[in-house]
Amino acid sequence: MTSFKLKSWEFRREREATWKELDALVKKAEKEGVASLTAPEVLRLPGLYRATLSALSVARSISLDRAILSYLESLSARAYFFIYGPRKAFGTVVVDFFVRDFPRAVRTSGWHLALATLFLALGITVGFFLTNANEEWFYTFVGEGMAGGRGPTSSTEELRAVLYGEEQHQAGALGLFASYLFTHNARIGLLSFALGFAFGIPVLFLLFVNGTILGAFAALHSDRGLLNDLIGWLFVHG
Repeated sequence: MTSFKLKSWEFRREREATWKELDALVKKAEKEGVASLTAPEVLRLPGLYRATLSALSVARSISLDRAILSYLESLSARAYFFIYGPRKAFGTVVVDFFVRDFPRAVRTSGWHLALATLFLALGITVGFFLTNANEEWFYTFVGEGMAGGRGPTSSTEELRAVLYGEEQHQAGALGLFASYLFTHNARIGLLSFALGFAFGIPVLFLLFVNGTILGAFAALHSDRGLLNDLIGWLFVHG
């Protein structure tokens, strides 16, 4: 135990001046803003930060006491914010995200998104026209859990009741359907991520299959004059 305390004390004695200097600069920036730092202090900040990170790495590797580790982790996190954090107001960051950053990200993945949309639309088209020609196809595309009690035998009133929750007994059914839907969508998302290594082919198949489900639902509701109602309902939960 005495040896451990000595090792911890020596480690801190050799590096504590660096930590205190970094801590003082960070506190000044936190209290008065980064603009309050002088040019030499700004130039000094990255070096002190890297030295503190190095000390933290060593402290973890030799298992120093928890108090030193906690202090170094906290100091490193605070310094990181001022060195690498955004220099813009929150409102500006939000506006930039929607006006520039997000559109740029979408354009970067443009052809991937176009291909995914194409296969989803293809599935919707196949599911819609096959179910519209023969409603028995509905059972092929839509599982019992996803159907939520709906199908070719459902009347217009029954379908409308599910969409608008007009009947009290539908509340429980909608809850079960919502639970199934969240689980289903999460599973599809995880599978798409996991199967992406296979040149994206399984992902495109999953998108096509999910498209057939949407198409089958669309055909069923279209036949009952509820297509627009279904689209509105899908937009809400989607």
